[in-house]
Amino acid sequence: MEVFRELVDLRAAVAAARAAGREVALVPTMGALHAGHIALVEAARRPGTTVVASIFVNPKQFGANEDLSRYPRKETGDIAMLTEAGCDLLWLPPVEAMYPDGFATNISVAGVSEGLDGAARPGHFDGVATVVAKLFNQVQPTRAYFGEKDFQQLAVIRRMVADLDFAIEVTGVPTQREDDGLALSSRNVYLDADERAKAVALPRALGIAARAIAAGTPVDKALADATTYLANAGFEVDYVSLVDAETLQPQPDAGRRRQLLAAARLGTTRLIDNLAIEPMA
Repeated sequence: MEVFRELVDLRAAVAAARAAGREVALVPTMGALHAGHIALVEAARRPGTTVVASIFVNPKQFGANEDLSRYPRKETGDIAMLTEAGCDLLWLPPVEAMYPDGFATNISVAGVSEGLDGAARPGHFDGVATVVAKLFNQVQPTRAYFGEKDFQQLAVIRRMVADLDFAIEVTGVPTQREDDGLALSSRNVYLDADERAKAVALPRALGIAARAIAAGTPVDKALADATTYLANAGFEVDYVSLVDAETLQPQPDAGRRRQLLAAARLGTTRLIDNLAIEPMA
């Protein structure tokens, strides 16, 4: 795997891959990699494809009181994991390469970025959209891969790609989980042993709510019960919501695919998760 820290070198390597008749696939990450990220690389690997991963802890998607300074950084281990996974190129830009002096552009995606994490973390999805647009222009992939755990983020990126005519196929890769059901996340390392034991209540609450809704329980009651379940498990709940899986609008039509989404805190660690609910006949 080749590692690049200068954009001119990355672009030369990507151009060489294209000149050799290869497709280019991009896996954007913030590092501190785990099996969920490796699943993205594995999904991207196809015959005739050069896989480019990026690692950039994006300051523009962190709020003033969020964990930018303590966000885990494990560059040496990340490089080893990507190499073993068969990644071809790694883009490791410094902050000044992404946001040089005078940088003044912000991309805001209305609709799908509002509510949920958009309400809980003002400005977060502007930072996501802006950095992903830059990565798309830097790498110019034909395909890009994102985890479905960050479901609202995936919706924001798909909307941006459609609206700005990026010639990129965006693929969501299913959430990877621990044996007890907890979604893999770089932030799981923040959990102490007691919090880690409690954390499994998040996917369990979503499962309980999904089964209740499928059995005919009113949605408001199912969501309220899930919120109570999480609170009793020690979480401080930001939201438990049922939305349209495409538009992320609340009160979705039961005949369309719906998504249960939740965000809640254990101590100083904020966890998110989601679960699909298929259309009712």
